[in-house]
Formats: sequence, structure tokens, C-alpha cells
Amino acid sequence: MEFTANKVAGSCVIDIRRIEDDRGFFARTWCEKELLDAGLTARIAQVNTALSIEKGTLRGMHFQHSPHEEVKIVSCTAGSVFDVVLDLRPDSETYRQWFGVELSAKNCRMLYVPEGCAHGYQTLEDNVMLTYATSAVYAPDAASGVRFDDPAFGIEWPLAVSVVSDADRGWPDFER
Repeated sequence: MEFTANKVAGSCVIDIRRIEDDRGFFARTWCEKELLDAGLTARIAQVNTALSIEKGTLRGMHFQHSPHEEVKIVSCTAGSVFDVVLDLRPDSETYRQWFGVELSAKNCRMLYVPEGCAHGYQTLEDNVMLTYATSAVYAPDAASGVRFDDPAFGIEWPLAVSVVSDADRGWPDFER
């Protein structure tokens, strides 16, 4: 696994190392030792899968409040998405900054989202499936979010939003 830092402190893009032959390839997508050696959280408490039917669907920007904050490692197993991490840690040097990357079944990239950051994505084609491992179990009372189009962050989504939940559209303006 190769870890590439981005402009959100503590976040990184994870690329797999493919061992290829005439059958295709084999690659490790999880390695506790490699994550720990890179200074990342390697605990898995839950693994989630999400299917989005329509291109342009937006899910996010979600996070959990303390003490249920979670690390997410996100991968796209069918189709492609524009995946975003948003820093909501007031003491971070990258507070209120975001980073986006294309994750797809073809490029097999993953995004590491640290605790205290929000996560969301937009589908770039129909019938997209995401899988993500989290370091904490989902806690409904700690679940929260910020609006995907909040001007406090200026996230630049690649497509017009075609589908978004009422909850994701309804988060109040960010004030901190």
C-alpha cells in the first residue's frame, strides 16, 4: 500500500500495489502493520456498503461527534465517485479546508478520512457502490453533518447534484 498525503492534515490517498498476471491482479487493501507504520489508525469496528443508483447523487458531508468520532477508509467497488474529506477540527492547520479525489473500481484508490473530518461523495456514473471501513460503530445520537453546498467551505462538486437526501440538504449554515 502506498500512502500519499493531501492538503487535509492527517488524510491521505491510499494506492494499492498490484501484482499482475494474465488472470488480472492481486493486491492487499488492508494491512494493519502498514497503516500503523504510516501513523494511521488501523482499527476496524464496522464495514459499510452503499449503493447509489443515479449519476450525480450526493451523499454527505457526514461525521460523528466525540466520543464516537471515526476514521473512515473509503473505496469504490463499482463505478466511480468524487470523494471528499473536509477538515472540521478547529485546532487543525487545515481547518475548513477540503480535498477531493476520484475513486473508482478501475483505479482501486482509497481515501483515508481522519477523526474530526466530514466525508461525502458524488457519483460520477449510474450504479455506484462504495465500501468503507470505520474505526467506530455508528452511533445515531452522535451522527451529524454539514451541508454539501455550504459557502463556508466552497466544495467544488464535478456535476450538478441530481439526488440528495432532505437531511443532507437541510444542515444549517456552518458557524464556528
